[in-house]
Amino acid sequence: QVQLVESGGGLVQPGDSLTLSCTTSGFSLDGFAIGWFRQGPGKEREGVFCISGDGTTSAFNSGKGRFSISRDNAKNSVSLQMSNLNPEDTAVYYCAASSDLYYFCQDDVQLYDHWGQGTQVTVSS
Repeated sequence: QVQLVESGGGLVQPGDSLTLSCTTSGFSLDGFAIGWFRQGPGKEREGVFCISGDGTTSAFNSGKGRFSISRDNAKNSVSLQMSNLNPEDTAVYYCAASSDLYYFCQDDVQLYDHWGQGTQVTVSS
């Protein structure tokens, strides 16, 4: 059974850094792309960052410049490192797995088969 569980969210102040983790089970990370998405209040879900099955990383618009991604196959986890957070980064952050994206990433949510439940990140002073 494929499962993804996000952790690491919370309340932080503007300028802070935060690392989110996506712990997976039921499949091998090197055969799937893992994408991070977020959905802010009243907004559509948008792509943040992705690491494809072969390890290629791609930053989507919302993740460029301040975010990075890493994968630990031994721990079956993918982390999203976020720095210099601002209130516009407030959202529920989701990780998702795609079996269709091996050599490259896309931020089309329809390509992701399995989703975690999300973790809330709130940036506020």
